[in-house]
Amino acid sequence: MTGTDRSEPNSANDEIEAESPKPERLQKIMARVGIGSRRVSEGYIEEGRVFVNGKVATLGDRVTESDEIAFDGALISTMPDSVTYLLNKPVGVVTTASDPQGRRVVVDLVPDDPRVFPVGRLDMDTEGLLLLTNDGQLAHRLTHPSFGVEKEYLAHVDGDPSRAALRRLREGVELDDGPTHPAKASRVSAGVVKLTIHEGRNRQVRRMLEVVGHPVLRLARTRIGPIADPQLRPGASRKLVQSELIDLQKAVLETDSNS
Repeated sequence: MTGTDRSEPNSANDEIEAESPKPERLQKIMARVGIGSRRVSEGYIEEGRVFVNGKVATLGDRVTESDEIAFDGALISTMPDSVTYLLNKPVGVVTTASDPQGRRVVVDLVPDDPRVFPVGRLDMDTEGLLLLTNDGQLAHRLTHPSFGVEKEYLAHVDGDPSRAALRRLREGVELDDGPTHPAKASRVSAGVVKLTIHEGRNRQVRRMLEVVGHPVLRLARTRIGPIADPQLRPGASRKLVQSELIDLQKAVLETDSNS
């Protein structure tokens, strides 16, 4: 038998090996993602506010991007290209990454690179705040029913809701797919209602207001958890800073602990 049936020892597949991430000091990574300067991050570590893989971190710990880092209970994304945008979606834009009908979609309104996807959805005829991210863990936590982060809406409606109508919204109303959870509802002015819910059913706000006799004429989402930006013009977007991402994660933790 000849040696021609032996594997080539110098084949490309044999030579290419995935390089393991090089460990770095914890405070260096914390500074890079915007938690604070290295000195400030060292203080957080000494105060016991930082955890790595579920254990209290100590000065001198070295970590990689694959480690799970939490600050004040909120998970910190250490992906080098991790990004989350806040978009003020205009009416007429579809909340998808692509549309077979060729309509304008929300990803057209944010930078192309890195690629992001919408967190949840807003109807085409609803405007307001929407998050887009490439952080799958954050997206899961913000959209999964078990977490239920609050979302606030401002609705211009037909007629002027009475105290009884607002009370029904606060107590929960019956929809064709089941009763809603209690909501926060208040009258802002004649024909304008502020409604805060933590569910995410299809066209839920519109259906709730329809049930109490006040169809929606115009609807805008004004807050997602702790995130609001009344200065963000329609069609504009901006990156969330690290402090806002931490606040979002804390909101998730609070709703999870209260559920």
